[in-house]
Amino acid sequence: MIHFILPGDNLENIAEKIRLENPVYLKEFHNQHCLKEDFIVDDLVPGKKLLLPDFTKIKTYNDKNDAPFKSPELNPKIVFNPIGFNEKFKTTIKESSINDAKTIDKSFSYIASLQWIKNELGEHLFHFTKDQFSNRNNTKMESLAIESMKYLYPIEVFVNVKGEILRTALKKQTLNNFNQIKEKLLDFFPDKYAEIYLEEFEYAALNPDIFDQRMKEDWFLKSYFSSFRNPFENGKSFFELYLEKTVLNIQQTAKLTDNKEEILLHQTLKNKEENQDDFTGNLSVSKNNGMIRSLNAVYSYKEFSVSYSTEFSIVNI
Repeated sequence: MIHFILPGDNLENIAEKIRLENPVYLKEFHNQHCLKEDFIVDDLVPGKKLLLPDFTKIKTYNDKNDAPFKSPELNPKIVFNPIGFNEKFKTTIKESSINDAKTIDKSFSYIASLQWIKNELGEHLFHFTKDQFSNRNNTKMESLAIESMKYLYPIEVFVNVKGEILRTALKKQTLNNFNQIKEKLLDFFPDKYAEIYLEEFEYAALNPDIFDQRMKEDWFLKSYFSSFRNPFENGKSFFELYLEKTVLNIQQTAKLTDNKEEILLHQTLKNKEENQDDFTGNLSVSKNNGMIRSLNAVYSYKEFSVSYSTEFSIVNI
Protein backbone atom coordinates (compact mmCIF):
# COMPACT_ATOMS: atom_id res chain seq x y z
CA MET A 1 0.00 0.00 0.00
CA ILE A 2 1.22 3.49 -0.83
CA HIS A 3 0.37 6.69 1.03
CA PHE A 4 1.28 10.09 -0.39
CA ILE A 5 2.49 12.21 2.52
CA LEU A 6 0.38 15.30 3.19
CA PRO A 7 1.28 18.46 5.13
CA GLY A 8 0.75 17.74 8.83
CA ASP A 9 1.24 14.00 8.47
CA ASN A 10 3.48 12.27 10.96
CA LEU A 11 4.25 8.66 11.83
CA GLU A 12 1.96 8.73 14.86
CA ASN A 13 -1.25 9.84 13.17
CA ILE A 14 -0.70 7.62 10.11
CA ALA A 15 0.01 4.60 12.34
CA GLU A 16 -3.19 5.32 14.27
CA LYS A 17 -5.25 5.36 11.05
CA ILE A 18 -3.98 1.92 9.97
CA ARG A 19 -4.17 0.57 13.57
CA LEU A 20 -0.43 0.04 13.87
CA GLU A 21 0.26 0.33 17.60
CA ASN A 22 3.96 1.24 17.51
CA PRO A 23 4.65 3.94 14.87
CA VAL A 24 8.39 3.14 14.84
CA TYR A 25 7.61 0.10 12.68
CA LEU A 26 6.03 2.31 10.04
CA LYS A 27 9.38 3.96 9.40
CA GLU A 28 11.21 0.63 9.65
CA PHE A 29 8.93 -1.08 7.11
CA HIS A 30 9.14 1.81 4.66
CA ASN A 31 12.95 2.02 4.77
CA GLN A 32 13.25 -1.73 4.22
CA HIS A 33 11.18 -1.63 1.01
CA CYS A 34 11.53 1.84 -0.48
CA LEU A 35 13.87 3.25 -3.11
CA LYS A 36 17.02 4.93 -1.87
CA GLU A 37 15.73 8.43 -2.69
CA ASP A 38 12.57 7.81 -0.60
CA PHE A 39 14.48 6.77 2.52
CA ILE A 40 13.12 8.45 5.69
CA VAL A 41 15.79 9.85 7.99
CA ASP A 42 13.92 12.21 10.29
CA ASP A 43 10.56 13.88 9.53
CA LEU A 44 8.13 12.97 6.78
CA VAL A 45 8.37 15.10 3.63
CA PRO A 46 5.02 16.15 2.09
CA GLY A 47 4.58 14.93 -1.47
CA LYS A 48 6.77 11.86 -1.06
CA LYS A 49 5.56 8.27 -0.96
CA LEU A 50 5.20 6.28 2.23
CA LEU A 51 4.99 2.49 1.93
CA LEU A 52 2.49 0.96 4.34
CA PRO A 53 2.49 -2.61 5.70
CA ASP A 54 -0.49 -4.84 4.92
CA PHE A 55 -2.88 -6.13 7.58
CA THR A 56 -0.90 -9.33 8.15
CA LYS A 57 2.32 -7.43 8.74
CA ILE A 58 0.54 -4.94 11.00
CA LYS A 59 -0.71 -7.83 13.14
CA THR A 60 2.83 -9.22 13.33
CA TYR A 61 4.11 -5.86 14.56
CA ASN A 62 1.26 -5.46 17.04
CA ASP A 63 1.86 -8.94 18.44
CA LYS A 64 5.23 -7.71 19.70
CA ASN A 65 3.21 -5.77 22.26
CA ASP A 66 5.92 -3.12 22.60
CA ALA A 67 3.99 0.05 21.77
CA PRO A 68 5.01 2.96 24.03
CA PHE A 69 1.44 3.45 25.27
CA LYS A 70 1.45 -0.09 26.70
CA SER A 71 4.18 0.68 29.23
CA PRO A 72 3.16 0.33 32.92
CA GLU A 73 3.97 4.00 33.53
CA LEU A 74 1.36 5.07 30.99
CA ASN A 75 -1.23 2.60 32.29
CA PRO A 76 -1.21 3.31 36.03
CA LYS A 77 -3.49 1.51 38.43
CA ILE A 78 -5.05 4.21 40.57
CA VAL A 79 -6.03 2.83 43.96
CA PHE A 80 -8.57 4.32 46.35
CA ASN A 81 -7.44 3.94 49.95
CA PRO A 82 -8.58 7.05 51.87
CA ILE A 83 -8.36 5.62 55.41
CA GLY A 84 -7.04 8.32 57.74
CA PHE A 85 -7.22 11.04 55.07
CA ASN A 86 -7.61 14.55 56.50
CA GLU A 87 -6.43 17.38 54.24
CA LYS A 88 -7.22 20.97 53.27
CA PHE A 89 -7.25 22.48 49.78
CA LYS A 90 -7.08 26.03 48.47
CA THR A 91 -9.93 26.10 45.98
CA THR A 92 -10.37 28.75 43.28
CA ILE A 93 -13.13 29.19 40.71
CA LYS A 94 -12.87 31.72 37.88
CA GLU A 95 -15.89 32.27 35.64
CA SER A 96 -16.20 34.39 32.50
CA SER A 97 -18.82 35.09 29.87
CA ILE A 98 -18.46 36.82 26.51
CA ASN A 99 -21.44 38.37 24.76
CA ASP A 100 -21.08 40.79 21.83
CA ALA A 101 -17.41 41.35 22.68
CA LYS A 102 -18.33 42.26 26.26
CA THR A 103 -16.52 40.15 28.84
CA ILE A 104 -17.67 39.64 32.41
CA ASP A 105 -15.26 38.00 34.83
CA LYS A 106 -15.76 36.90 38.39
CA SER A 107 -13.80 34.72 40.76
CA PHE A 108 -13.86 33.50 44.32
CA SER A 109 -11.93 31.11 46.51
CA TYR A 110 -12.27 29.15 49.73
CA ILE A 111 -10.55 26.50 51.80
CA ALA A 112 -12.06 23.03 51.43
CA SER A 113 -11.50 20.47 54.17
CA LEU A 114 -11.97 16.77 53.51
CA GLN A 115 -11.78 14.26 56.36
CA TRP A 116 -12.27 10.50 56.14
CA ILE A 117 -14.49 9.27 58.98
CA LYS A 118 -15.16 5.56 58.50
CA ASN A 119 -15.75 2.68 56.09
CA GLU A 120 -19.02 0.88 56.67
CA LEU A 121 -20.91 -1.61 54.49
CA GLY A 122 -18.64 -0.89 51.52
CA GLU A 123 -19.09 2.90 51.73
CA HIS A 124 -16.57 5.51 52.82
CA LEU A 125 -17.90 8.43 54.84
CA PHE A 126 -16.19 11.81 54.57
CA HIS A 127 -16.88 15.12 56.27
CA PHE A 128 -16.68 18.06 53.86
CA THR A 129 -16.32 21.69 54.96
CA LYS A 130 -15.78 25.04 53.24
CA ASP A 131 -14.29 28.02 55.02
CA GLN A 132 -12.33 31.27 54.51
CA PHE A 133 -14.40 32.44 51.57
CA SER A 134 -13.26 35.34 49.46
CA ASN A 135 -16.24 37.63 49.01
CA ARG A 136 -15.27 39.94 46.16
CA ASN A 137 -18.58 41.73 45.73
CA ASN A 138 -19.27 41.84 49.47
CA THR A 139 -23.05 42.09 48.98
CA LYS A 140 -25.52 41.35 51.73
CA MET A 141 -27.05 38.39 49.87
CA GLU A 142 -23.62 36.90 49.21
CA SER A 143 -22.80 37.17 52.89
CA LEU A 144 -26.13 35.58 53.80
CA ALA A 145 -25.55 32.67 51.41
CA ILE A 146 -22.07 32.03 52.81
CA GLU A 147 -23.15 32.29 56.44
CA SER A 148 -26.11 30.01 55.81
CA MET A 149 -23.92 27.26 54.40
CA LYS A 150 -21.36 27.61 57.19
CA TYR A 151 -23.96 26.49 59.69
CA LEU A 152 -24.52 23.27 57.72
CA TYR A 153 -20.89 22.11 57.71
CA PRO A 154 -19.51 19.55 58.00
CA ILE A 155 -21.58 17.79 55.35
CA GLU A 156 -21.58 14.01 55.09
CA VAL A 157 -20.30 12.65 51.77
CA PHE A 158 -20.70 8.95 51.02
CA VAL A 159 -18.35 7.41 48.45
CA ASN A 160 -18.10 3.88 47.03
CA VAL A 161 -15.00 1.68 47.02
CA LYS A 162 -13.95 3.11 43.63
CA GLY A 163 -13.94 6.69 44.91
CA GLU A 164 -17.19 7.73 43.19
CA ILE A 165 -19.68 9.91 45.04
CA LEU A 166 -22.90 8.15 46.05
CA ARG A 167 -24.84 10.70 48.08
CA THR A 168 -24.54 13.61 50.46
CA ALA A 169 -26.47 14.45 53.60
CA LEU A 170 -26.63 16.76 56.58
CA LYS A 171 -25.53 15.41 59.95
CA LYS A 172 -28.35 14.46 62.32
CA GLN A 173 -27.13 17.07 64.79
CA THR A 174 -27.46 19.79 62.14
CA LEU A 175 -30.98 18.68 61.26
CA ASN A 176 -32.00 18.63 64.92
CA ASN A 177 -30.65 22.16 65.43
CA PHE A 178 -31.95 23.67 62.21
CA ASN A 179 -34.58 25.88 63.85
CA GLN A 180 -31.94 27.47 66.08
CA ILE A 181 -29.70 27.95 63.04
CA LYS A 182 -32.45 29.72 61.15
CA GLU A 183 -33.22 31.98 64.12
CA LYS A 184 -29.57 33.02 64.40
CA LEU A 185 -29.45 33.85 60.69
CA LEU A 186 -32.62 35.94 60.97
CA ASP A 187 -31.04 37.83 63.85
CA PHE A 188 -27.95 38.55 61.73
CA PHE A 189 -29.96 39.51 58.63
CA PRO A 190 -33.27 41.06 59.85
CA ASP A 191 -35.05 42.07 56.65
CA LYS A 192 -37.77 40.65 54.41
CA TYR A 193 -35.39 39.67 51.59
CA ALA A 194 -33.29 37.62 53.99
CA GLU A 195 -36.44 36.01 55.30
CA ILE A 196 -37.50 34.99 51.79
CA TYR A 197 -34.04 33.60 51.07
CA LEU A 198 -33.98 31.63 54.32
CA GLU A 199 -37.38 30.10 53.59
CA GLU A 200 -35.99 28.75 50.30
CA PHE A 201 -32.77 27.75 52.04
CA GLU A 202 -34.72 25.79 54.66
CA TYR A 203 -36.76 23.99 52.01
CA ALA A 204 -33.64 22.90 50.11
CA ALA A 205 -31.68 21.95 53.22
CA LEU A 206 -34.44 19.86 54.80
CA ASN A 207 -35.42 18.08 51.58
CA PRO A 208 -32.84 15.24 51.33
CA ASP A 209 -33.20 14.72 47.58
CA ILE A 210 -32.90 18.41 46.71
CA PHE A 211 -29.98 18.87 49.10
CA ASP A 212 -28.17 15.86 47.65
CA GLN A 213 -28.73 17.05 44.08
CA ARG A 214 -27.39 20.53 44.80
CA MET A 215 -24.34 19.28 46.67
CA LYS A 216 -23.47 16.93 43.82
CA GLU A 217 -23.26 20.03 41.61
CA ASP A 218 -20.47 21.39 43.80
CA TRP A 219 -17.32 21.74 41.69
CA PHE A 220 -15.05 20.31 44.36
CA LEU A 221 -17.13 17.22 45.07
CA LYS A 222 -17.98 16.31 41.48
CA SER A 223 -14.32 16.72 40.45
CA TYR A 224 -12.70 15.05 43.44
CA PHE A 225 -15.04 12.06 43.54
CA SER A 226 -15.49 11.46 39.82
CA SER A 227 -14.73 8.19 38.01
CA PHE A 228 -11.21 9.24 37.00
CA ARG A 229 -9.82 6.13 38.72
CA ASN A 230 -11.29 3.89 35.97
CA PRO A 231 -8.74 1.34 34.68
CA PHE A 232 -6.34 2.22 31.85
CA GLU A 233 -5.95 0.22 28.66
CA ASN A 234 -3.49 0.98 25.86
CA GLY A 235 -2.52 4.26 27.51
CA LYS A 236 -6.05 5.62 27.91
CA SER A 237 -8.85 5.68 30.45
CA PHE A 238 -12.41 6.91 29.98
CA PHE A 239 -15.12 8.21 32.30
CA GLU A 240 -18.12 10.51 32.40
CA LEU A 241 -18.21 13.89 34.13
CA TYR A 242 -21.38 15.88 34.79
CA LEU A 243 -20.84 19.62 34.32
CA GLU A 244 -23.38 22.41 33.86
CA LYS A 245 -26.23 19.94 33.22
CA THR A 246 -24.16 18.21 30.53
CA VAL A 247 -22.53 14.78 30.62
CA LEU A 248 -19.02 14.96 29.18
CA ASN A 249 -17.18 11.87 27.92
CA ILE A 250 -13.63 12.34 29.16
CA GLN A 251 -10.48 10.69 27.80
CA GLN A 252 -7.56 10.47 30.20
CA THR A 253 -3.85 9.81 29.68
CA ALA A 254 -0.98 9.52 32.13
CA LYS A 255 2.11 11.69 31.89
CA LEU A 256 5.61 10.49 32.72
CA THR A 257 7.11 11.91 35.91
CA ASP A 258 10.26 11.40 37.97
CA ASN A 259 8.22 11.75 41.16
CA LYS A 260 7.64 8.20 42.42
CA GLU A 261 4.93 9.34 44.84
CA GLU A 262 2.48 10.81 42.32
CA ILE A 263 0.59 10.03 39.14
CA LEU A 264 0.08 12.85 36.64
CA LEU A 265 -3.08 12.72 34.54
CA HIS A 266 -4.20 14.78 31.54
CA GLN A 267 -7.88 14.92 30.60
CA THR A 268 -9.59 16.02 27.39
CA LEU A 269 -12.91 15.39 25.66
CA LYS A 270 -13.11 11.94 24.07
CA ASN A 271 -14.73 13.24 20.86
CA LYS A 272 -13.86 16.91 20.74
CA GLU A 273 -14.69 17.27 17.07
CA GLU A 274 -18.27 16.12 17.77
CA ASN A 275 -18.80 18.49 20.69
CA GLN A 276 -19.08 22.26 20.84
CA ASP A 277 -17.96 22.15 24.46
CA ASP A 278 -14.30 22.06 25.44
CA PHE A 279 -12.65 20.57 28.51
CA THR A 280 -9.07 20.08 29.70
CA GLY A 281 -7.90 18.88 33.07
CA ASN A 282 -4.60 18.15 34.79
CA LEU A 283 -4.37 16.19 38.04
CA SER A 284 -1.70 15.11 40.46
CA VAL A 285 -2.77 11.98 42.33
CA SER A 286 -1.05 10.21 45.22
CA LYS A 287 0.17 6.72 44.26
CA ASN A 288 -0.22 5.63 47.86
CA ASN A 289 -3.91 6.34 48.42
CA GLY A 290 -5.30 7.58 45.08
CA MET A 291 -6.34 10.94 46.53
CA ILE A 292 -5.98 14.12 44.45
CA ARG A 293 -3.16 16.46 45.47
CA SER A 294 -3.84 19.15 42.92
CA LEU A 295 -6.26 19.69 40.06
CA ASN A 296 -6.78 22.31 37.38
CA ALA A 297 -9.69 22.06 34.95
CA VAL A 298 -11.08 24.44 32.32
CA TYR A 299 -14.55 23.94 30.89
CA SER A 300 -16.08 26.15 28.20
CA TYR A 301 -19.32 26.04 26.26
CA LYS A 302 -21.61 28.26 24.22
CA GLU A 303 -25.29 28.92 24.80
CA PHE A 304 -27.51 31.37 22.92
CA SER A 305 -24.48 33.08 21.31
CA VAL A 306 -22.89 33.64 24.73
CA SER A 307 -19.56 31.95 25.45
CA TYR A 308 -19.01 30.71 29.01
CA SER A 309 -15.83 29.48 30.63
CA THR A 310 -15.05 28.12 34.10
CA GLU A 311 -11.58 27.42 35.48
CA PHE A 312 -11.51 25.32 38.63
CA SER A 313 -8.38 24.56 40.62
CA ILE A 314 -7.53 22.95 43.94
CA VAL A 315 -4.13 22.71 45.63
CA ASN A 316 -3.33 20.69 48.74
CA ILE A 317 -2.12 23.01 51.53
